[in-house]
Amino acid sequence: MTAYNRRSFLDTLGTFSATAFLAALAKPAWSRNLDKALLSATHRTPNELANDEAFWTSIQQSFTVNPDIINLNNGGVSPSPKVVQDAMKSNFDLSEGGPSYYMWRILDKGREPLRKELARISGCSADEIAIHRNASEALETVIFGLPLKAGDEVVLSKFDYPNCVNAWKQRELRDGVKLVWVELQMPSEDNEYMAGQYIKAFTSKTKLVHVTHVYNWTGQIVPVRAIADAAHQRGIEVLVDGAHSYAHFDYTIPSLGADYFGTSLHKWLAACIGTGMLYVKKEKIEALWPLFAAPDAKTDNIRKFENLGTRPFFIEQAIGKAIEFHEMIGIERKQERLFYLKNYWMEAVKDVPGIKFYTSLKPGFSCAIGVVGFDQKHRNSELEAFLFNEYKIHVTTINWENVHGVRITPNVYTTTKDLDRLITALREYGKA
Repeated sequence: MTAYNRRSFLDTLGTFSATAFLAALAKPAWSRNLDKALLSATHRTPNELANDEAFWTSIQQSFTVNPDIINLNNGGVSPSPKVVQDAMKSNFDLSEGGPSYYMWRILDKGREPLRKELARISGCSADEIAIHRNASEALETVIFGLPLKAGDEVVLSKFDYPNCVNAWKQRELRDGVKLVWVELQMPSEDNEYMAGQYIKAFTSKTKLVHVTHVYNWTGQIVPVRAIADAAHQRGIEVLVDGAHSYAHFDYTIPSLGADYFGTSLHKWLAACIGTGMLYVKKEKIEALWPLFAAPDAKTDNIRKFENLGTRPFFIEQAIGKAIEFHEMIGIERKQERLFYLKNYWMEAVKDVPGIKFYTSLKPGFSCAIGVVGFDQKHRNSELEAFLFNEYKIHVTTINWENVHGVRITPNVYTTTKDLDRLITALREYGKA
């Protein structure tokens, strides 16, 4: 193309500038397809987009998942989209050029802007957000940092995450804190029942209630706000485990009524592995002891919870790209799609002989996570291996309390074609 023809061509682009055009040409095909899909989705509702496979296939192309397996254990840890991986890798390369300079004097400067971004999408103040490595670290900061004494009661459930349960048992053993266990029958489609089980366990000695927003064992969404309101009326503090709810469906942390909240960012936000977040309500910070010693343990500065020593700043600073990707999709679109995918496979296999669901199909009681088993318990121990060996479908086995089966957790890159293979596999297993 001659220089004259090139100028004439670019002049005809109108509002689409030469710079934008040339930048677009430099983009990989998946990125250009994603741009088109997002543009075409502008005037469509999240519900209308939930079953649009063309749109979600464009999202899928943003990930680098191995096509040799179908990963349906995103509830454990999710892969990050390529833009997040690239940010992490470039940060790592920068750090290796001189770690003590680039890590501590350059990358570490990004924590305050990142704190503000996390606070913004969480609906709270940046002075209430600490950046951690996972939900366990965040939640155990609270569990071990609360000034509880012998005889003080903590209400919790046996369906809470094991790391948290073990931490509370350690406080029971070490400090004489009394643990009051809530009994639950699930799946439940009765928020009054779910909240009531917690509320009736409250006594004059209850100091805190530990509530898991979404149980990893069943995918049950718990009515946290109703429990929190009842607790606060009695002067009881509220700790919320948001590991499986944050960036999964639409809410803000203050809307839950939480005094303390911990989550992982490597699940539904799809940040890199080893990222998490702690929220502490501003007026609660001063009285909470940090898990790792701080220069001033009694300050009301949220940053006292970040004295973790040397850690991989290159991973932490890629969280910003995960937030961008999350907002590009939109939480409403994500929520509708994830709920659609869960119900897509569950509806298709609900009549398989002997099949048993531990998760509700109704909105408000579940979203992406579905747990399925069979009436004959011995068959559930073989189900995970069958799915992988015969169909290359990766899930995780659940054997906890009265729940026996496998947890199936798709994500935004999962297609209905992937789930069709799961449906075929479950039908075949049901016939055996």
